[in-house]
Amino acid sequence: MSSWLVYTIGFFAQLLFSGRSVFQWILSEKSKKVLTPSLFWQLSLIASFLMFLYGYLRSDFAIMLGQALTYFIYIRNLQLQGEWIKIHKYLRFLLWIFPVLIVILGYNNNIYDADRLFKNEDIPFWLLMLGIVSQVVFTLRFIYQWIYSEKHKESLLPLGFWLLSFTGSTLIIIYSIYRADPVLFAGHAIGIVMYARNMVILRRQLRS
Repeated sequence: MSSWLVYTIGFFAQLLFSGRSVFQWILSEKSKKVLTPSLFWQLSLIASFLMFLYGYLRSDFAIMLGQALTYFIYIRNLQLQGEWIKIHKYLRFLLWIFPVLIVILGYNNNIYDADRLFKNEDIPFWLLMLGIVSQVVFTLRFIYQWIYSEKHKESLLPLGFWLLSFTGSTLIIIYSIYRADPVLFAGHAIGIVMYARNMVILRRQLRS
């Protein structure tokens, strides 16, 4: 696949990620409290779908890992909001199996190669470790959010979510600079501002 098409997939995924954050941020600014609209999770799921594909096409294990860990949490939040059941059952089935399906198909067609992911000559070992740590920290925000939401029986975005978002995003920006990845840099450079702003809004909300 040509590089311009691969980057197009990546930039479109980041555009959706940024769009969900901007939408959530605007709603939160208007209401003076942090909100969790269902569109946030719908756009997250679509963007994650595309970003996983982008990471696969770029042979970037760190990107694939990050998306695989959060993909099903997006689905769970849609379930908590009662939106998942509204999606056609065949599309729901496809979305459930997609991450596993793409790896299986790639392996059977001799496209998937573990050495290609873990021994990419464009990503030295230290940079791969930085990428993995960055994605794990960034992913922990949704694991934290998921546990918090399960405890409260509703989809919520607590302060810990935004703190982990800010920290993880900062690390990913550093990774993207060394990796020379404009897709990751553009997406997280925009996101980090909104994460900081949501922390401010939520702290004011908690104080009041």
